[in-house]
Amino acid sequence: MDLTQGTTIEKINRAKKTMMWFAMVSMTMTFAGLTSAYVVSKSRDDWSTDLVFPDAFIYSLFVILASSATMYLVKKAIENSNRSLATVLLLTTFALGMLFVILQFQGFEDMMGQGYHFTGPTSNIVSTFMFIIVVAHIVHIIGGLIVLLVVIYNHFKQKYKRGQTLGLELGGMYWHFVDVLWVYLFLFLYFVR
Repeated sequence: MDLTQGTTIEKINRAKKTMMWFAMVSMTMTFAGLTSAYVVSKSRDDWSTDLVFPDAFIYSLFVILASSATMYLVKKAIENSNRSLATVLLLTTFALGMLFVILQFQGFEDMMGQGYHFTGPTSNIVSTFMFIIVVAHIVHIIGGLIVLLVVIYNHFKQKYKRGQTLGLELGGMYWHFVDVLWVYLFLFLYFVR
């Protein structure tokens, strides 16, 4: 398909999706850099392996996967003109996103309970990296929650219907991206120690 073909609206929609892809690639590079620095730092003498991976991070994995499923189902509900189901699914996605953030902070509390802090005499390179990587992801999740609020607002304004779901699609792309990103980060932090 020639990307220069189509109506003005189709071209604008393609441009917006392309910009979202560029943003996701940029975010991927950020986390690739962080995880690469983590791997390189494993050779340091002060690398510690006795940090117990917080259970809250494990629970958050299931929460984020559930939120991705509910977000996927939102578009299906809109395509089937089931606005009430779409409303429930959007609000559920948002609630699961909030629960994810809460679980991340519980994970931090668990790490600090083990005596590992971000900085100071009770920190080490492993805990510092974990805090930095997880906080960077939380920032992106908070961005996703803001996006979800915009999508929810537009949904209540009845802007989405079959064939008119660009904002929902862009919000969904971002939300699924940060979800997949957490799966990667979780597996990375859990297995690369």
